[in-house]
Amino acid sequence: MTLQKFSYLKRIIEGKLVAVVRGTTKIEAKKTAEACIAGGIKTVELTFTAPHADQIISELVIKYQNTPAVIVGAGTVLDATTARIAILAGAQFIVGPSFNVEVAKLCNLYAVPYMPGCMTLTDVQTALTYGADVVKLFPGSVVGQGMVTAIHGPFPQANLMITGGVDLENMQDWFAMGASVLGIGGHLTAPSSHGDFERVTENAKSYSTIIQRIKRQRESKAIGV
Repeated sequence: MTLQKFSYLKRIIEGKLVAVVRGTTKIEAKKTAEACIAGGIKTVELTFTAPHADQIISELVIKYQNTPAVIVGAGTVLDATTARIAILAGAQFIVGPSFNVEVAKLCNLYAVPYMPGCMTLTDVQTALTYGADVVKLFPGSVVGQGMVTAIHGPFPQANLMITGGVDLENMQDWFAMGASVLGIGGHLTAPSSHGDFERVTENAKSYSTIIQRIKRQRESKAIGV
């Protein structure tokens, strides 16, 4: 693993949360991403369903280049062409709703983490075989929390990101089951659809507060307190 990929992965996994940002306009999507970062969620997945997603990624990467905790990636990446556009724009990780061999190869070539969506053990095995560093269990609301345990039976080494249906009430349960990262979408960013970016920031703060509590609990257990 290259130092670049290791650095990106370390920041994603240590951050614990990924803000999944969409938007009907470029301005909406960019402001939503900025609101999430302001609220403490430093890992942002800018989906390619947003207009001019590559431009937004580039602008965010430049804006936060001196803020090491912030990492910006591309989501809803369906093919290698889109992946390359995103990477050339500065994307530091690539996320897809499903696995794609050519995207996996391209991400390996550019030393950028690839996080493909999977629903079955076969999907997971294929993703790991082609070097996926984090497997996106998607949609989480459909596969259920028991799927984390089921995957970790044969694949204990798999880092799992849960996306779809994650909210303030169940996020701690997902981590307790063994999730490495959680992707938060509509429950976090919904107010942006009517321009309430301050509410998005407040939502992000609520998620960040729970993450900090979980980290403190884990640290206490580690030292036997």
